[in-house]
Amino acid sequence: MNYLDIFVIPVSDARRDDYIAHEAKWWTAFQKLGALSFVVGWGDDVPPGKQTDLLRSVDLKDGESVVVAWMTWPDKDTRNAAYKAMEAAMSPEDMKQMPFDGKRMIYGGFVPVLVKGAGE
Repeated sequence: MNYLDIFVIPVSDARRDDYIAHEAKWWTAFQKLGALSFVVGWGDDVPPGKQTDLLRSVDLKDGESVVVAWMTWPDKDTRNAAYKAMEAAMSPEDMKQMPFDGKRMIYGGFVPVLVKGAGE
């Protein structure tokens, strides 16, 4: 069974194009390291909740949107090796140029327990 990385990221609306270009650039490297797929969604219907919500999870500021992304890997070992290689390859300048506040990003790795597709 595949392995998933899930991300919830606050991104400035003014930097939307920068963010998309950033993810497209890094996708190539992740794909070469074994990632199977990558999906990014720009929030357009992210309501406030009564106790918690996606907005508060990333301490969303005015002029920002919640972005969700998930990357699929063949397995956790491939994912772990890829991240190790990416960390070694990234420079401090790469980190400074990220078009979002990485301190407010939330993320985690997940084992799929139910996978369905169209027509199932």
